[in-house]
Amino acid sequence: MSDTVAYMAPLRTEVDEERSLREVARVVFPRQGDVDAAGLYVDPPRVSQPVADQTVVATGVTSTNEEEPRPDDYLSDRSVRVRRGRHLSLGSYFNAFPASYWRWWTDVTSVVLRVQTSGPGTVIVYRSNARGQVQRVDSRPVSGDTGNLFELTLVPFNDGGWYWFDLVAGDEGLVLREASWLVEAGTTKRGTVSLGMTTFNRADYAVANVRTIAASEQLRDVVHEMLVVDQGTQLVEDEPDYEDAVTEMGGRLRVIRQGNMGGSGGYARGMYETLQGNAEGVKADYFMTLDDDIRIEPESICRAVTFADFCRRPTIVGSHMFDLHNRTLLNAFVEVVDPYAFRWGPPTGLGQLDLAELGLRSRPLLHRRWDADYNGWWMCLIPRVVLEECGLALPVFIKWDDSEYSLRARAHGFPTVSLPGSAVWHVSWFDKDDSVDWQAYFHERNRLIAALLHSGFVKGGRMLRESLMVETKHTISMQYYAARLVLDGLRDALAGPGQLHDMIASAAARARGLKSEYPEAQVSQDIGALPEVRTARPRKRREARPPSTAALLPWTVSTILRHVALPPRELSREYPEAAISNMDSKWYWMPRFDSALVTNADGTGASLYRRDPAQVRSLTVESARLHAELARRWESLARDYRAALPAITSPEAWAETFARNPAQGPTR
Repeated sequence: MSDTVAYMAPLRTEVDEERSLREVARVVFPRQGDVDAAGLYVDPPRVSQPVADQTVVATGVTSTNEEEPRPDDYLSDRSVRVRRGRHLSLGSYFNAFPASYWRWWTDVTSVVLRVQTSGPGTVIVYRSNARGQVQRVDSRPVSGDTGNLFELTLVPFNDGGWYWFDLVAGDEGLVLREASWLVEAGTTKRGTVSLGMTTFNRADYAVANVRTIAASEQLRDVVHEMLVVDQGTQLVEDEPDYEDAVTEMGGRLRVIRQGNMGGSGGYARGMYETLQGNAEGVKADYFMTLDDDIRIEPESICRAVTFADFCRRPTIVGSHMFDLHNRTLLNAFVEVVDPYAFRWGPPTGLGQLDLAELGLRSRPLLHRRWDADYNGWWMCLIPRVVLEECGLALPVFIKWDDSEYSLRARAHGFPTVSLPGSAVWHVSWFDKDDSVDWQAYFHERNRLIAALLHSGFVKGGRMLRESLMVETKHTISMQYYAARLVLDGLRDALAGPGQLHDMIASAAARARGLKSEYPEAQVSQDIGALPEVRTARPRKRREARPPSTAALLPWTVSTILRHVALPPRELSREYPEAAISNMDSKWYWMPRFDSALVTNADGTGASLYRRDPAQVRSLTVESARLHAELARRWESLARDYRAALPAITSPEAWAETFARNPAQGPTR
C-alpha cells in the first residue's frame, strides 16, 4: 500500500489544505511481547538529577505519573495502551523524530505528526534543542476515536534537537492506535534497496534475518532483492528454514557462494551484484550492508532508504548499533577518524550508553547533531551512484574497509550520516580483544593503507608514531604473537597495492597459522591445569596506572632495556608471577612481570605469558628497521596507493578476484 496519502477534514488539523504527504517514520513498538528493548520504544521516566559525569536534562515538566507500559500493554507493533491516569512518553530512540538531521541534510522544512487514538486523554508535543533542553510545543485533548495532525517546523534545528509526543490517559485509559511522522512528498523519487548480508558459518542467523525481512509488509516495496553472500562451509541453503525463507521472499532472495574473502570481499560482491542488477537487469537505487550476527528492526531499513531519498545529494546513510544480548545498550552512535593520529572511534562521551538507565530525554549529548566520518558496515546504506563513481570496497578482508570507503566517498563529495532512529542489534565486540589475536595483522596493515590513501599530513601526521607505539606495547606486554602480526602487516603495507587482491583469501589463514608458535596465544579453558601463581619474594601492592606524559619516554626506554637485557627471574619460567584479569592487562602494567596468567576477553579461559628477551630483541630490531623504511618511503607509497585505488576497487578487478576464489567445502 502506498504511504503517500492526502490528508484533509474531518481530521482536526492545523495543516492548511489538502497535502501530499509521505510517511518517513512510523511509531513502532516491540514485537511479540519482546520487552527487553522496550526502553528504545517508550522512554523511561526522565531523570532530573545529574548522574556520574553527565549533565542530565533538567528543564521541562516531569510527571510523577510517568510509567513504562506492562508487557500486555503493547497491543501490536503500532499500538500501545496507556492505563488510566498514567503518562507515557514517546520521546524514545525509535519513536522521537531526529529533526536536526532532517533539517541539516535535506530540503525538508517541516514535518507533520499524525496521531490516531481511542479513548479520553491528552496528546502533548515536545521538542528539544541542541543542549537537550525541553520545550512544550502543543497539546490537544482527545476522546473517542480521534485523529490529529500537528504541523511542526524544522527551521530552528540546525545544531540539534528532536520532536516527540507524550500521551496522558484519562479516567478510562487511552489507546494509541498508530502514529507517524510525515513530510511533503514533492517530486522525491521512492528508492529501492538491495540488501547485502555477508555470512561465514552463521547460517542460522542469516536465515532468521531473511525471514524477518520477508515478514515485513512495509519492506515489500522497498527491498529490491536480498543478496546473501555465503563464504562458509556450513551452508545457508542447508538450514531447516531455508526453503521457507525462499518462499516468503517471493523471488527476491539470492544466495551467492564464494571463497572466504572476509567482510570486504563479501560486501564487495553485494556491491558488484547491485551494479549488475537482478536477472532482468533491473537495478536498485541503493545497496545496504548487513552483518549476519544481527537482529533487524525492519522500520530502520525503511527510515534509512527514505532519508536517503530526501537528502540533497547522494549520501551514505549509516545506522546505529545496539548490543544483541543487552538490547538497550547503545554501542555505536557516531564514529569519527582522528585525521592526525588516524584512529577511529566515538567522540568523547558517546561510547557505550544504556538507554534503559537513562533514556533519550535524559541524555543531552544525544540531542546535538553529530556528524560522522564513517559508519560501520553492520548496517549501512550506500547509493548506487556512489558505487558507480567511487568503486567497490578496498580488498583488505576486514578492518578499515568501512571507514576507508566513507573517507573515499567524502573526497568525491558524498557525505556519511549516521541516522538516529535507525539501528540494528549486533553481537558486541566488547567481549573480544581482536587486537591481540590474528586480526592484529589487519588492524595494522589496513590502518596504514587507509592513512596512506587519505592522510593529509606530512608522513601521515602521528601515524608512524602510532604504529611504533602499538608494536612496542605488544612487545613489552609479552604479546609476541600480536607483535609479530603487526610487523607482518607493516611489511605487507610496504609491499604496495599490487598484492592486495592476491592476498585477500590467504592473509587470514597465514595469520592464524602463526598462532601455534606462540605460547601466550594458546588459551586454556581448564584453569585448574595451569600452573599456580608463585613468586620467590613478596611484591609491594601497586596501582595500575600509566606513566605521566613527562615520564613516558624514560619509562619506555628503561622498560625496553629491562626486557632486552635482563634475564627473567628463574621461578617465573615454571610459575606465573601474577593472575591478571583481561581488563587489567594493560601495556603499562604487564611489563613489571616476567610471567603472568592472563584471562581472555570473553572470560572463557586464560593464557600463560612469559617474558622472552630473545623475542624482544628480534622484534625491536625489526620494528626499528621497518618503521625507518616506512618513514623514508611514505610519500612515494602514498602516491602508489592513491594512483592504484581506482583500479583495485573497480568492478572489473573484483570480478577477477571472485572468479579466482570459488566456494570451498560442500556442494549442495
